[in-house]
Amino acid sequence: MSDQIPTRRHPETGALLVRGVRPLVITFRGQEITIEMPGWYAPDDPEGESGLHDPADMRASDRAVNLLKARDAGLLPPDAIRRIRKGLRLTQREAGALIGGGPNAFQKYEAGDILISKAADTALRLLAGKPARLSELREARGA
Repeated sequence: MSDQIPTRRHPETGALLVRGVRPLVITFRGQEITIEMPGWYAPDDPEGESGLHDPADMRASDRAVNLLKARDAGLLPPDAIRRIRKGLRLTQREAGALIGGGPNAFQKYEAGDILISKAADTALRLLAGKPARLSELREARGA
């Protein structure tokens, strides 16, 4: 097994780039968050100004923006969605079917890939306060 660091050349400048992470400050409506942004960076560029980012790398910044948007809109953040769903003893698929959004919605909410809707957010908050009401949702779905 090789211990070499993966490298590539910048397509425009030809500069040598190595795989790594750099801090990135993201702002949205007066809020700020710093994330570790994965990508390809020049070793002599500690700020990451000449970095290249694959679509998979961009997921980190997209999720951070969604977290700031959720905060701004007063929506539950991904970790709270997961905590409430697990507290209700629902799988992600069950939650999507009972609360809404479809079979893969809760996986996306909990990963931070998409924002939870206001309706689903409200339903989760209500169920967190009164978990016994899940039976009503199950009955309504079966009817």
